[in-house]
Amino acid sequence: MKKILALITCSLLLQVAVAQTDSKKGFKYNNNYDVAIGFGSAFSTALSWAHFHKIGKKGKFQVGYGVRLTSLFGSNIDHITAPAKLTTGGGGLGVITQETIEGNLDTLKLNSIQVNSLNISINLQYAFSEKVEVGFNIDALGVSFGGEQKGTFNARSQGRLPSQETAKPTTANVLLTSDNDIGSLNSELYARYWFSPRWAIRGGLSFAFSEYTTSRKLALDNDRFRSKILTPMIAVTFCPFR
Repeated sequence: MKKILALITCSLLLQVAVAQTDSKKGFKYNNNYDVAIGFGSAFSTALSWAHFHKIGKKGKFQVGYGVRLTSLFGSNIDHITAPAKLTTGGGGLGVITQETIEGNLDTLKLNSIQVNSLNISINLQYAFSEKVEVGFNIDALGVSFGGEQKGTFNARSQGRLPSQETAKPTTANVLLTSDNDIGSLNSELYARYWFSPRWAIRGGLSFAFSEYTTSRKLALDNDRFRSKILTPMIAVTFCPFR
């Protein structure tokens, strides 16, 4: 909970700071409305709004915040033990460098998935010109919802026989770094080209977390399982005022 409060506080302070650097124009400027599709091992759609603040005199570096609704679909997707305390034996920023404990990784293969996630997003981008931008965004906080799914659980950690289990999307989504993360989160690395003053196309990579919680505790007293899905992404952006 302390980490969640710290994240929210930092986000609010960042918004105040960037707003002071871009006060010459009203709020109606630099609002991007976006439709994105990811395709590959899974299929995703994402509807988003992001408001950007330009930093400095030239305004090439831009910081933004927004809201994104992502729907992720897939079949026979392996979800692996999620909590950092099991995957690396610890928590905090140390999980980035700690080795994975392979013996603790169990698998929940879900027959089909549909995870719908509504999240607040953090957005960063750099404008090389009026027409070309590169950027990165990531979900920070929100909720997920979706139907209950059936799957096969393989307890590699304890050598049990496979069992049939039911699971549904983990409700809370929180960005906490690497395996500390909770829930289903989406992030994108992209390049955008404005082919008209208000319309642009955007392409790059989508990296989505799909997390399910089983209806009961399984091996190692765990009920959270996560899949990390990297797919190509293409999008269309509309900005009424730039």
